Amino acid sequence: MEWKGRRKSANVEDQRGKSGGGGLAIGGLGGLGVIVVIIYTLLGGNPTDILNNAASQPTNQATQHYEPTAEEQQLADFVSVVLADTEDVWSEVFKENGLTYKDPKLVLFTNSVATACGSATSAVGPFYCPGDQKLYIDLSFYQELKTQFNAPGDFAMAYVVAHEVGHHVQYLLGTSTKVSNEQRQLSKEQANALSVKLELQADYYAGVFAHHNQQYLDKSDFSEAITAASAIGDDTLQKQAQGYAVPETFTHGTSAQRMRWLERGYEYGDLKHGNTFSASDL
Repeated sequence: MEWKGRRKSANVEDQRGKSGGGGLAIGGLGGLGVIVVIIYTLLGGNPTDILNNAASQPTNQATQHYEPTAEEQQLADFVSVVLADTEDVWSEVFKENGLTYKDPKLVLFTNSVATACGSATSAVGPFYCPGDQKLYIDLSFYQELKTQFNAPGDFAMAYVVAHEVGHHVQYLLGTSTKVSNEQRQLSKEQANALSVKLELQADYYAGVFAHHNQQYLDKSDFSEAITAASAIGDDTLQKQAQGYAVPETFTHGTSAQRMRWLERGYEYGDLKHGNTFSASDL
C-alpha cells in the first residue's frame, strides 16, 4: 500500500508507555481463557460483554518514559495514514447517503489501557469501544498477525483498522445499539448469531474502505486482507485452540464468511449491499 508522505489523521491518541490501571484480569483466565477472549474480540468484537465486569470509567494513567523502536514508529505512522483514509472514505459515503460522518479516535497503547468500556490488556486484540467512540490498538498485534496468524503485510493491518472503523460506522448508524438491545432478550446462542452478523457487516465495511482506496493499492494488497480474514475465522481459531469447532459459540463468523463479506464490500463499495441481517445466506 502506498502511504508514505500522505496525510496522517489528527485523531490519534498516543498512550504508549502509560499504565491503564487495574485492568481486566485476563491473566487469571489461564491459557485457554486468553484464547477464548481473543476469539471473541479479535478484530473488532464489541468488548462490552467481556469488559462489563471492569470499571465503567477510565482510571488514572501513570505516564512512563517510552521509546518506540523505529519499526514501531513507522507502523504508528502507517495506521495514522490508514485512519485518515477511512475518514475520507466514510465522510464521502455518508454524504452520498444524506448523513454526516463523525470521526472516531484511535488510541495506541502498550500492554493495558483504560476505556469507557472498562480496562483491558493487549490480549484482547484490537477493539472498538462504543462508550467513548474510540478504537484501541496495541501495535504489537502487527507481529501477531505475521507470526501467530500467518497474515503478513501492511494491508493486513489496514484491514484491522478498517474493521474497527466499521464498528464505528455501525454505532453511528444505530446498528450496534439495536443489536445490543436485541441480544439482551435472546438466548446465548441466538445472541451469538446476531454477533456474527454484526462482525460480518464490519468486514463488509472494511471492504468498502478498500474499494474506495484502490488508487493506493497494488495487486497483492487486498489479498493480504483476505488472508487475515481467513486466519481469524471462528472455525479456524477454535480448531487451532481445541481441535474442533462449535458453531453455536461462533461470534465473528467462519473464515469463508469473513472472506466473502470482505470481498463483497470491496466489490460494491456502498452501504446498501452490506445488510448481513437480512441475508438468507451468510
